Amino acid sequence: MPRNVAAPLTRRESEVAGLVAQGLSNRQTVRALGRSPRTVDGRVEDILAKPGFASRAQIASWWTARRRTTGS
Repeated sequence: MPRNVAAPLTRRESEVAGLVAQGLSNRQTVRALGRSPRTVDGRVEDILAKPGFASRAQIASWWTARRRTTGS
């Protein structure tokens, strides 16, 4: 699992990753962000395409670890 994602997340990807880390489904993320399902699905796919990510659980684990180390 990556500690530092080789390709940094965009602002929107970071926002979606944070919601994934909170356990929200794509449908719940759509409601939270006011975006279309296609947009949210695409963002999750983009995040999963980053080196080292194979599942939503890995995104959540990475996001949580990142928040602990950066305090953001």
